[in-house]
Amino acid sequence: MTQELLLALCGFALVSSITPGPNNLMLMASGTNFGFMRTIPHMLGVSIGFVVMTVLVGLGLAQVFVAYPIAYTALKGGSVIYLIYLSWKIATATPPGSDHPNAQANAKPFTFLQACLFQWVNPKAWTMSLMSVTAYVPSEDPISGLVIVAVVFGLINLPTVSLWAYAGMQLRQFLQDPVKLRIFNIVAAVTLLASLYPVITHDLLAHPALQAK
Repeated sequence: MTQELLLALCGFALVSSITPGPNNLMLMASGTNFGFMRTIPHMLGVSIGFVVMTVLVGLGLAQVFVAYPIAYTALKGGSVIYLIYLSWKIATATPPGSDHPNAQANAKPFTFLQACLFQWVNPKAWTMSLMSVTAYVPSEDPISGLVIVAVVFGLINLPTVSLWAYAGMQLRQFLQDPVKLRIFNIVAAVTLLASLYPVITHDLLAHPALQAK
């Protein structure tokens, strides 16, 4: 990989990782509701899960969508349904520490495994993965190029997504009132729903890698 291509990859990884999306919005909500430390497994799951997914895409998983277009349709439909469900869970979450009998059961941040698996139904993660593999992995040396892409995202993604959890934690001091926290959760849920707009109105996964040659 040339130096110019590597710099371009780093820029893409930074911008795509730090901009709003389902992962970052959920991390901010988790940081607000549960604090930074309890959100660490979620952050690690996002970063490691995304890197694993990108490696598998680079090894040929994307071609499944070329051979079986119905798989893409099913993935897109499942992604939309699951994100709607998560938005509802965030909006209706009982504030941690409240006297509500279901507070303890509801007050659980994402686990590492849940965050890893979420990448497979996250439209933005799929778009980032497909673009990074097709745009930045040189065809003359795909294996080493894929390793570089994975390393770059591994180094850049975790610190950037952690900023969202940290920002959420900082908001926590202003949201001690359960009513304010509930309003924040509703706003976060609506924003997460809004992130579905491009998915519903346009094929985010409609990338050259998925087009039949």
